[in-house]
Amino acid sequence: MLKVTVWNENRHEHHNPAVREIYPEGIHGAIASFLKQAGFEAGTATLDEPEHGLTDDVLSNTDVLIWWGHLAHGEVQDDIVRKVQQRVLSGMGLIVLHSGHFAKIFKALMGTSCELKWREADERERLWVVAPSHPIVEGIGEYIELEQEEMYGEHFDIPAPDELIFTSWFEGGEVFRSGCTYTRGSGRVFYFRPGHETYPTYHNEQIQRVIINAVRWAAPVDSERPTYGNAKPLEHISAK
Repeated sequence: MLKVTVWNENRHEHHNPAVREIYPEGIHGAIASFLKQAGFEAGTATLDEPEHGLTDDVLSNTDVLIWWGHLAHGEVQDDIVRKVQQRVLSGMGLIVLHSGHFAKIFKALMGTSCELKWREADERERLWVVAPSHPIVEGIGEYIELEQEEMYGEHFDIPAPDELIFTSWFEGGEVFRSGCTYTRGSGRVFYFRPGHETYPTYHNEQIQRVIINAVRWAAPVDSERPTYGNAKPLEHISAK
């Protein structure tokens, strides 16, 4: 059984009654709930727990880490970021959601500013599937339509994705690369844009399906870890 840890800074839920009403168990609790229903072993971790809930034991027993953050990116300890980065490079999957584009871990793995345009105007978003044969969009039609979401617009300062899965169109006219995959070391990374805290996006069954599919896609591959450094020859080398 795949082991998933859902990390959330868990700040909006304490300070904004509208968010608490939509996600009474927190965004992390809502995501963990539908992952459990899908058959995963899903736990949660939050910013104010010791080591942000990401102890060595938790990380070593996590196949895929899901990350949601917004208000408190700067409060995440750099040593925890380094540990998470090493786990990704060693094969742990990472799914970064919505405003997690500015998380220290995502910026460290991307090597860019991850800046973008944004606007909160209760506008419609249509996420077009641009890679219809990709396993992340299994069971999804040509697009997902959300009646209200926060706008993210280009230019999104990220490296060119290995694969672009979704492109969003917003009612105000902007477009955005909303579903991007990367490989970093032995780990798979998926950035998925929707999920502003004041909208019930994570209760949407199609959004849930994408995240469930992404967990399966990002799961570690059972392969031998490469070795590095000075290597002895496999064949005899004839001296010249």
